Amino acid sequence: MLYNKLELDKQYDKLLLSLARESITHGLDYRQPLPIKPAEYPKALQQAGASFVTLEKQNRLRGCIGTLEAYRPLVVDIAENAFAAAFRDPRFTPLQTDELSELQIHISLLTPPEPLPVKDETELLHQLRPGIDGLILQDGRHRATFLPSVWESLPTQQQFVAQLKLKAGLPVDYWSDTLRFERYQTIVI
Repeated sequence: MLYNKLELDKQYDKLLLSLARESITHGLDYRQPLPIKPAEYPKALQQAGASFVTLEKQNRLRGCIGTLEAYRPLVVDIAENAFAAAFRDPRFTPLQTDELSELQIHISLLTPPEPLPVKDETELLHQLRPGIDGLILQDGRHRATFLPSVWESLPTQQQFVAQLKLKAGLPVDYWSDTLRFERYQTIVI
C-alpha cells in the first residue's frame, strides 16, 4: 500500500497538482482524461492509491470526485478523478475553458479505510476525531462519505454524522444494526 501511514513525500506535491491540472486541460480539448503511462512517473506514484480531487472557484466548491479504495496507480487515479471532478460531478455543469484560470485544485490522498464498529450513535460520535477522520457510512444501497476537510464546515460530531446520513439518503435520526462505518485519514495537497 502506497501510504499506509500517510508517508508520501512532499516532493511530489507539485507534480501531482500539475498532473491534475493537465488532465483537466486535456479534458477541455479532448473530453477525456489525460492518458497516463504510470511507468513514466516515480515508483512511489505508480503504486495503487486512492484520492479525491476537489475543485474550487472563488473559494466555492466547483467539483469533487474520488475513490475510497486503492485499485489503480495513484497517477492514474488522480488524472481520472481530476477529469471527473471537472466534467462529471452531477452537482455542476461541465467546466468551461474560461473557468480554468480561476480554478483551485486540492488533492486528498486517502489511507485505507478501517472498520469502525459501534453499537450505537453515541459510541460513533464518541469515537470520531474532528478534523482527523473521514467517514464512510453504508447501509444497504445507501452509501456516502465525508472527507476530513468537511469538519471545517460541520465542526461537531453530531452535525457531521447527521449531514452524512442526509447525503446517503437517510433521515438524520436514522439508526439500524445494519449501519456500517469506516474511517480514514488524508494527506491534502
